[in-house]
Amino acid sequence: MKFLNIPIEKPAEINFILAQSHFIKTVEDCYETLVEAVPGIKFGLAFCEASGEKLIRKAGTDEEMVDLAVKNAKKIGAGHSLFIFLKNAFPINVLNRIKNLSEVTHIYCATANQTEVIIAETNQGRGIMGVVDGNSPVGVENEKEEKERKEFLRKIGYKK
Repeated sequence: MKFLNIPIEKPAEINFILAQSHFIKTVEDCYETLVEAVPGIKFGLAFCEASGEKLIRKAGTDEEMVDLAVKNAKKIGAGHSLFIFLKNAFPINVLNRIKNLSEVTHIYCATANQTEVIIAETNQGRGIMGVVDGNSPVGVENEKEEKERKEFLRKIGYKK
């Protein structure tokens, strides 16, 4: 067995969700869930089959996002991995709905940060061991930073 560290390729402003799912029905159910969650959402998704034809299945409302999802799915190459790239929405807008899909078994991350996926590769194939999402903390917020955080959340409408 060998371990690989594979960076996700995407523009800095694009959010994505990396998950594990277990059935080809994921593609259609995930598509329907996303378009119902956020009117006008721009997204692309790719799902790596782990058996049968072993294809990367894809769908979306934005060709650029679909291409990103497929590109990263090819690079990672782990069976049953699910990639969702979001253009005009945030993971917080859709994450609980994705988690509630009966096919989705695990969420690895939901982020816009630089992300590295840690892969184990065996003779059988590849599996996701985990992710490195962003950078390590450099300190603890002080009172001023806490106030700024709270004001920011209210400014963008997530708190009243």
